[in-house]
Amino acid sequence: MKKLLLLLLSTFPLIALAQSNNQPSTYDIHDLKFTGYLQTQFQHAQSAGISSFSGGDFDENSQDRFMLRRGRLKVDRVDKYSSLVFQLDFTQDGVQLMDAFIQLYQPGSKSLILTAGLFNRPFGHSIAFSSGYRDFPERARVFQTIMPRERDIGVMLAYQPNGKFDFIRAEFGVVNGSGYNSRDYDSRKDVMGNVKFEFDSLANDKLKIGFGGSYYRGSVRNGTESYFTNNGNGFTSNTNASHVGYHARREYHGADLQLEYDNTFGKTIFKVEYVGGKQPGVGSSEDFTGPEASKSFDEQPPTDLYLREFNGYYLWLTQQIAKTKFTAIAAYDVYDPNTKLAESQIGMNNNTTAGDIKFSTLGYGLTFLASDRVKLTLYNEHVFNDDTQLPDYTADLKDNVFTARLQYRW
Repeated sequence: MKKLLLLLLSTFPLIALAQSNNQPSTYDIHDLKFTGYLQTQFQHAQSAGISSFSGGDFDENSQDRFMLRRGRLKVDRVDKYSSLVFQLDFTQDGVQLMDAFIQLYQPGSKSLILTAGLFNRPFGHSIAFSSGYRDFPERARVFQTIMPRERDIGVMLAYQPNGKFDFIRAEFGVVNGSGYNSRDYDSRKDVMGNVKFEFDSLANDKLKIGFGGSYYRGSVRNGTESYFTNNGNGFTSNTNASHVGYHARREYHGADLQLEYDNTFGKTIFKVEYVGGKQPGVGSSEDFTGPEASKSFDEQPPTDLYLREFNGYYLWLTQQIAKTKFTAIAAYDVYDPNTKLAESQIGMNNNTTAGDIKFSTLGYGLTFLASDRVKLTLYNEHVFNDDTQLPDYTADLKDNVFTARLQYRW
């Protein structure tokens, strides 16, 4: 599957930037402008207390819940030389800062933009694409794992030439690497680059094609005397006093493709994105249960590092139904935190844990665009995992989720 996806992505000319979070509501000069959206939803889980990437884990005794998934308020200002963006998120959990950045550029030109502050990491397509415009309720599991909450603090330089090469956009960022709500815990910085190509006026403006490639390079500090490396059949412990302060490589490479065709039946959109590389994590425990063990950290990991190689991808298809306000949506995504092991090897007294289990998700549903501002989404997700030798993972978990969401955007 990996080779097939990479071949597919390499044969097509990218990217829809129209709904990027890393920009103000418009670059037209204006004083303070307020935009945003509210997502309120009901969810039913297959069983109570499940670990979920569909809006967060369910409480221990709950399998049904109402929640405010996102309540975004974006404030921006634009003048001749610069722009300023703040975005807050209001939910039942409180108020959180989501974006806060300044952009500088030359008067009359946005070909070169410097962004400084808290912003979406310039990596791939779905990270910076706004959740207010995305057809699917959540981003794929792999991106929620390696880049939770999408943002980080640092600086970014974006270049998009004017004229006949304006279909190219390149971005380069330097960030803390610890995420959107934390200060850097090890003083080292992570770097990333993203190159995008977009063709949005093919076939008499009915066809849009785009693709991109991304790279991320950083590290995770080890705070103990031991770390675990993969030996092909499990993990080997490496112990030495000098391992305190060892920096394990965190490295991702990605590719993405978007196709959009406005046909006689209705608009068809297909998106696919792949990412793979090295992801330092920890072993599953009471504090880091299952999938949490391979997530990126916003603070110093308290236990021994596990050095894993991973990959993941998603395929998203949306089809407008007969030019109506109804759209059918279908998705399939995979996240494998340890590509060196088969699921049958996990739990065989080889230092493996639930943090090494592969998950796949099949989703399908329907959206209804009641107006330019109001959208209803009905979406069902079937989450699959293969059998392992671990006591709690000898069969597929009962962790499917149904979501009914109402969104208002202004």
